[in-house]
Amino acid sequence: MSGLPHSPHALVTGGGRGIGRAIAAALVEAGATVTVLGRDAATLEDAVSAGAAHFAAVADVSDETSLKTAIAEASARKPIDILIANAGSAESAPFSKSDSALFTRMMDVNFMGVVHAVSAVLPGMKDRPYGRIVAIASTAGLKGYAYVSAYTAAKHAVVGLVRSLALEMAGSNVTVNAVCPGFTDTDLVAGSIENIMKKTGRSREQAIAELAKHNPQGRLISPREVADTVLWLCGEGAGAITGQAIAVAGAEI
Repeated sequence: MSGLPHSPHALVTGGGRGIGRAIAAALVEAGATVTVLGRDAATLEDAVSAGAAHFAAVADVSDETSLKTAIAEASARKPIDILIANAGSAESAPFSKSDSALFTRMMDVNFMGVVHAVSAVLPGMKDRPYGRIVAIASTAGLKGYAYVSAYTAAKHAVVGLVRSLALEMAGSNVTVNAVCPGFTDTDLVAGSIENIMKKTGRSREQAIAELAKHNPQGRLISPREVADTVLWLCGEGAGAITGQAIAVAGAEI
């Protein structure tokens, strides 16, 4: 597998914890300069202190102005070659109880957060000799799940954006892909586990098993497995891989 070009600058949104932090750490190990972006300064600085990133930028991806300001500051330090649009959130509710505000929240973070980040980096990236955009979607971008219609709709939108943008960028050196993890062992899934326990009275082990049963391998995905997939897509040898939505889900998809 071809590695990264010499010391590219990678920006990882939602890079302070979970999948984002695992991706940031993998990129550092591969020789990239990494800026992690998120809302919680302390979490981001912890990632930097631990060696999982080199720089931190504080912004909310759903706030276009603050996000673009933070990305401009990161780009001034060093042009951005790799964007990992990872930031996201999930809320569950039956459709009958999912009001327009819930749909707006899910679209603002999970979809418009990707749009804002891509819009900020693409002008400077598309004329450079190498560029990689990877959106962290979800298996919910490839299939439906009950009780998360708003989240699922937003993740489907991300996959559609990736497929269209890849065609627009096909004449450049920029590739655009989505990685779609199944239920992954992160604090986001921990929230789902707590919700299952609260609503059903099940034990933690039973709640984890409820999520793991979606994966034919019978387990949660590890953040590093997602990070390794992203790292491959960012490598020089993946230049022909674009417009794809790659499931990391143990044959669930």
